[in-house]
Amino acid sequence: MKKKQIRDHMKRLLSEIDKRDFEQESFEIANQLFAMEEWREAETVGLTVSSDLEVDTWQIIKQGWKEGKRITAPKCSPAEKSMQFYEVPSFLALEQTNFGLYEPKPVPNLLVNKQDIDLLIVPGLAFTKQGYRLGFGGGYYDRYLEQFEGEVLSLCFDRQLREDIPIEPHDIPVKKLVLSNKVICCRS
Repeated sequence: MKKKQIRDHMKRLLSEIDKRDFEQESFEIANQLFAMEEWREAETVGLTVSSDLEVDTWQIIKQGWKEGKRITAPKCSPAEKSMQFYEVPSFLALEQTNFGLYEPKPVPNLLVNKQDIDLLIVPGLAFTKQGYRLGFGGGYYDRYLEQFEGEVLSLCFDRQLREDIPIEPHDIPVKKLVLSNKVICCRS
């Protein structure tokens, strides 16, 4: 399958998840994350504010605040196909973009340098057990990960795992996949 076909298939598959199942699995995935050393040791966490098709990160953001972590989220610049992370001290620091996504308002004093993020939670539509991911298109995270040195993982529903996806030379795999009932170590 080509990337577009896989993306369309995964979007359809994810949209068919029953709301109760979606919430329960998201809760279980979050609990797996909270038990991980990478989460416990991270002072600054970078993650996307989830949309309807992604594992719920809103509860993860709230837990991070409760634990005193510095939560950051990306602000995308489509013209440059780049993104920068900004601290999100409250949900009021978010704004809805043209694509219906929630991103931080670009307040200069809340800009966070890449080297200050301890744990980066990377979104995706499909994943392999080797840590390769198929995102929503655009390559924002692959470009961001090129010089990123912190911990990198993804949150994943079981149905998002695939035997293979098209891999390109610039694709950078994540180190771990966090599912509702296990954590898959992808690479060292």
